[in-house]
Amino acid sequence: MDTKEVGMPEASITTELIDEMRSKIGLKLRTDASVSNEVATRLAILKFAEGIGDPNPLWSDGEYARKTQFGEIVAPPSFVWACCSHVQFGWKGLGGFHSGCDIEFYRPVYQNDTITAEVVFTGFDGPKASEFADEMVIDHFDNKYWNNRDELVAKYHYSIVRIARPKAREKGKYSSIALPHPWRDDELKRIEEEVLSEAIRGSDPRYWEDVEVGEELRPVVKGPLGLTDELAFFLGGATPIPRLSAHGMGLRQYRKHSMWAFRDPHTYALEPIFAVHYNREAARAMGVPMQYDVGIQRHCWGIHLLTNWMGDNGWIKRSRTEYRQFVYFSDVVWLKGKVTRKYIDDNGDHCVDIERHAINQRDLDVMPGWATVALPSREKGISPLDGRLRR
Repeated sequence: MDTKEVGMPEASITTELIDEMRSKIGLKLRTDASVSNEVATRLAILKFAEGIGDPNPLWSDGEYARKTQFGEIVAPPSFVWACCSHVQFGWKGLGGFHSGCDIEFYRPVYQNDTITAEVVFTGFDGPKASEFADEMVIDHFDNKYWNNRDELVAKYHYSIVRIARPKAREKGKYSSIALPHPWRDDELKRIEEEVLSEAIRGSDPRYWEDVEVGEELRPVVKGPLGLTDELAFFLGGATPIPRLSAHGMGLRQYRKHSMWAFRDPHTYALEPIFAVHYNREAARAMGVPMQYDVGIQRHCWGIHLLTNWMGDNGWIKRSRTEYRQFVYFSDVVWLKGKVTRKYIDDNGDHCVDIERHAINQRDLDVMPGWATVALPSREKGISPLDGRLRR
């Protein structure tokens, strides 16, 4: 069998489908099959941090964490996605790609907190023109996360591009890219040294008064991206949607939802559509030349950049991204940032705005983004953690 025989569900954007999806606007979606973690146990936090490649001891070292303002281990801000990121919901027979993300953080997730998620389909844009597949629609969703103290932890808006798979394959927009990337040994050695050279600010406070507009953040480097990187991310719980299941458990699920799976042309096993992130034939059936990363996985890397820079006493108020291009297996991404604004906001937080970029080896910005970070003030003697910690 060849790629053309991968039996993924295929459909086009029709008036009937548009009307059906319009009738579902405002629907609160069932999350049971998409919840990966409910309790932020020590191991759940550790596996998530390892899955995004973030070695900050605040997420894993109890002795270290007890000396911080938190007083114990907390999860990376992006851990809420390891509880519930998305829900399998969309246009029958269409392919989907994560397009953008805007998340606001209100409270830290402490070790052993219980997190509950809500997901609401809020609408869609389009159909509109698409260079990738002629036309597309863009779905919008709102997630909210609460802890076991009934406090709102985070609020998250995201968008998903929906396309017809046959159109994407026919256009083959990215078919000319050389994949896997032809790295030389000396280049790989240099990249590994860059990966290991990241600087974690940690317990050394970064005071708002010391920051200057135009200041650049020390980069965080990810890659070359490979299968184990994806498996570690999945084991950390951030995806998939729904959870992966095996043998009869998976088969029962696919019998109930026939459009969730396809048959692999080499192993003859049924695989979830989500396998585009680790199965090359699945990726090609979507019109993409090779397996690629998960959108929020990339955003987790961007948040890793911020927490490295701001230190234990900083607070990410908001982080926004746009996902452009794909990060394929064998790609390397350099996460970079620059301070563009410095101010005190209406809540009295001493804030900086940061312009963020994710540059691959082709010199393409695969994830432009923006963030607002609150920092401690030396002159005022206040911390952005004041009022946000567990009461």
